[in-house]
Amino acid sequence: MKLTLIFIFTLLLVDSADAQLWRRDRKEYVFSFGATNFLGDLGGANQIGTNGFRDLDWPSTRPLVGIGYRYRTGAQNSVKGVLHVGYLHGDDALTEEPIRQNRNLNFRTPVVELNGQFEWMLTKQREGHIYKLRGVHGWKIINIESYVFIGAGLFWMNPQGRYIDGTWVNLKPLNTEGQGMVETRKPYHRLQFSIPVGVGFKYAINREWSIGLEYGIRKTFTDYIDDASSTYFDNDEIRENNGDIAAYMADPSHGEFATQTLAGEQRGDPTDKDAFMFAELTFFYKIPRGGFAIPKF
Repeated sequence: MKLTLIFIFTLLLVDSADAQLWRRDRKEYVFSFGATNFLGDLGGANQIGTNGFRDLDWPSTRPLVGIGYRYRTGAQNSVKGVLHVGYLHGDDALTEEPIRQNRNLNFRTPVVELNGQFEWMLTKQREGHIYKLRGVHGWKIINIESYVFIGAGLFWMNPQGRYIDGTWVNLKPLNTEGQGMVETRKPYHRLQFSIPVGVGFKYAINREWSIGLEYGIRKTFTDYIDDASSTYFDNDEIRENNGDIAAYMADPSHGEFATQTLAGEQRGDPTDKDAFMFAELTFFYKIPRGGFAIPKF
């Protein structure tokens, strides 16, 4: 009976100690490198525009970097703030679907995103014996941590289109869908909100450093990341108000379908907001207890 009580008491002590370890190293720097991809009106798969991953265009993948700070708020959860800088891209020339290809729109935009995330751990790292000693029992070390996250973000964009001479021009000032020319078409803003949702994995290399993978999709509340949303506007009116470059960027089509680009015809899909994805290789550095420190690479 005494042995049983001692065993139970020992287990409770070990479990309590393990449960408090997260308080010791709860602050981390986060560094990331990865790739972006865009889900919107331009480019896409070799089919009429569809929603979500079925319309993913791999050749439009572009680079991404990030830096952030992670703070453990509990045994099972953390909060993280990250600044991302990346690029998004889409081009109708990359699809073989004839309607999209004839439309011939393209865009690129830098994306600067600042977001805050709440992470819930599905499995968590746990320290244990470093050396395998005969007769020594206890918790085994667990190096892998997995988590899901959701958050809120603010991002800045500046969509550009490729002009006929190959130069890139800012699209927002050109009002390519008649923004500001009629009451029903308001100019869009370069600063927008997003909701990041995703999953991540983290592997402890040593006491200070961990490496991981993170994938997240950003739901947005704008359909103008690619500067295409609704219908074609009267191109003569665009030329009169904003010039020849604006008129070309509004309708650079190949002219293979005579009625496709008439005023009022579909140019984008306003019922489906734009989204983008981040896939990242992440590096975590635990900040020593007692203050901040510059990590040693």
